[in-house]
Amino acid sequence: MSNKEIIEDLLERIPDDASLHDMAQQIEFIAAVRKGLEELDRGDRISIEEVEHELPSWIIR
Repeated sequence: MSNKEIIEDLLERIPDDASLHDMAQQIEFIAAVRKGLEELDRGDRISIEEVEHELPSWIIR
């Protein structure tokens, strides 16, 4: 699916009363997922050990 087709599909599925903010959040989510999948396809991964090391800095306290 092209990016345009993805947005067209989103516009068909999102409620008519959705705010621009809601739409932007959906687009950001879709973009992040697609970016992650592209990174995986390229072999860009981090080990579980790296995740465990970085995880504490990702948590908001």
